[in-house]
Amino acid sequence: MTSAADIKAVLDESGPDYEDFRFEPATGGTRADVYLVTVVYRGEEYEVVVKFKPEGDDRFAVEPKLHEYVADRTDVPVPRILVFKQEPELDIPPYFVTERVRGDNLAGQFNDMTDAHWDRVIEQVGEVLGDLHSGIAFEAFGRLMLYDDRITIRDWRGNWREYFSDLTNTHIDYLEQTPFDGVQSRAQEAIDSTLPAMPEDGIPRLVHDDLQPTNLLCVLDEDDPVTAVLDWQDTLAAHPHYQIAQTEFLYIDSTFDDESVRRRLREKLYEGYRRHREFERTDTYLECKPAYQLSTLLWRMTGFDSAFNEDDLGRARAEFQYQTQFDRLVEQLE
Repeated sequence: MTSAADIKAVLDESGPDYEDFRFEPATGGTRADVYLVTVVYRGEEYEVVVKFKPEGDDRFAVEPKLHEYVADRTDVPVPRILVFKQEPELDIPPYFVTERVRGDNLAGQFNDMTDAHWDRVIEQVGEVLGDLHSGIAFEAFGRLMLYDDRITIRDWRGNWREYFSDLTNTHIDYLEQTPFDGVQSRAQEAIDSTLPAMPEDGIPRLVHDDLQPTNLLCVLDEDDPVTAVLDWQDTLAAHPHYQIAQTEFLYIDSTFDDESVRRRLREKLYEGYRRHREFERTDTYLECKPAYQLSTLLWRMTGFDSAFNEDDLGRARAEFQYQTQFDRLVEQLE
């Protein structure tokens, strides 16, 4: 558990000669230790974000590198890295410090959003995806990591179908440790039934594999409401259709029941995407989409206990929603 002493150590090592500070844990979907820190310097208050390396995370160093990498190659809004210490001088975990970007967590603003807000947000999310996919490509599929200060690919695979299968099987195996233990065989059969239709090749693109609403900062009433895309630790070189389908699930299909609303927002997503890159809802995309979405849901299921503790009043409702979504996607694939 991060303490005031840890934050003080960061400021003493990397900050100005401050007069005072205060901090609070960040809210949202991050699994790491992230804190919003206000520093008083020469009578003025300055806000930064401090993120510590989670225990057991062997890819922590890739995230600050990706901030720079993405900022140099795209127009995607990412917080500027102010300090990165892989080996701090003081007895604290590795950390980095970013600027504090204006805006609030998108998931926390759902109740205040109008149709116009949703249209603008979804269209800009499409632009973010298109920008990432058009501007950055790799030679193979796999999870990104840092080696010798260069972004490289771990678990390098040249075949998308095989990599997607391995990725999803990891989620399925982990379900044993969740309230959803018992659905593994149905999930496996559903995924396996779609694999023959899935492409084996294609140019691997940069995919933010945790692009859920908790990882967007937004100012809703602006023309471009998304002010920052956060949490780049789970980033892949993957087939772009995987992320388009995943985004449809995270922002549209798991949020709205009205099919007319879903259609409208899908078109907004595609419209934004096409500003940077061509996209057509081909038969292959439509056939593979439920599998990509099921894989995304399985990944969310693996994090259920960390997102909802035993005393959380929303836990039972969320468990029911996950199970309902699971049944719907499996039925589409059967």
